[in-house]
Amino acid sequence: MEKPYKLIHIETATPKAPESAVMIIYTGGTLGMVYNEDQALVPFDFQNILDEVPSLKNFNLKITVASFHNLIDSSNVSPKHWDDIAGLVEDYYEEYDGFIVIHGTDTMSYTASAISFMLEGLNKPVIFTGAQLPIGAARSDARENLITAIEIASQKLNHRPIVSEVCIYFDNLLLRGNRSKKVESVQFDAFQSENYPVLAEAGVIIEYNFSALRPFQTEAELKVRKNIQQEVAILKVFPGISQSLVDGILSIEGLRGLVIETYGSGNAPTEKWFIDALNRAIEKDILILNVSQCMGGKVIQGRYQTSMDLQSIGVISGSDITTEAAITKMMYVLSHAHTKEMQQSYLIKPLRGEME
Repeated sequence: MEKPYKLIHIETATPKAPESAVMIIYTGGTLGMVYNEDQALVPFDFQNILDEVPSLKNFNLKITVASFHNLIDSSNVSPKHWDDIAGLVEDYYEEYDGFIVIHGTDTMSYTASAISFMLEGLNKPVIFTGAQLPIGAARSDARENLITAIEIASQKLNHRPIVSEVCIYFDNLLLRGNRSKKVESVQFDAFQSENYPVLAEAGVIIEYNFSALRPFQTEAELKVRKNIQQEVAILKVFPGISQSLVDGILSIEGLRGLVIETYGSGNAPTEKWFIDALNRAIEKDILILNVSQCMGGKVIQGRYQTSMDLQSIGVISGSDITTEAAITKMMYVLSHAHTKEMQQSYLIKPLRGEME
């Protein structure tokens, strides 16, 4: 069976043996674009990466680029692509010290969250990065994002990786992937992690927040969980939401899980039709997870009267999880926890540091 990618091997430095080995997984996105002679944007040939980013020669690294044959705009990313990314990490896990995933920014937080759940027992860095401007643009943020992501992915302390989890590096900040959210489409500071501290900040030096980083797990063994469920949906509550809309979503054939975005600390309409609709869905074994529409804070069901009904019918509190992590976690849980009790248990506790 033909692989969905081609491998490009790059030696960045001297005749000495490389100090670390890093794999770059290029899925597509703005970072990997350059201008051709007609000033049109075309995909970059990573065979020429040292010409475009000559400062990489300062690293003594073995770099391999796995470039997807069919590059994807991140708006078209699907769980099939997540399987391809996770599969690459699985296939080359023993050979490389760290992994970089170049990905479009629009759905990067979704993919980083999904991959964090799929890579159970991960003990190496998997760093997502991208850019707001193509690498071929004069003012591009692509070079700095890529160079620093590579440095982070290759750094060790006492012969162990400093980072041993799925992260996003963007605009000088290293964030936990399943705590991140895209918040900006024009400025370079595209991602925030409102409910969890920054893992590292890159200035003159890279300052790591060791208290926030996931500790290295001595006994961990990588297990890759692919083929996650897609029978899930997101319902965002808004003033004037109609019964027909809610009923329509809850009556989707095969629906197994629903993330409901509520107000503030988990508050929603208390109208009887709304609560009854959710209750009927729960009685049909549809999991419903309550997350907040707010950037910061968390769901505390029962704090106000407007969330007590949700709690009483069995809606699950998502605490401070992001919507991106909530929907991908639900996909993962529905795939790999095989009883309702296990699924509920997994949803209310942190599996990869995605919630408190």
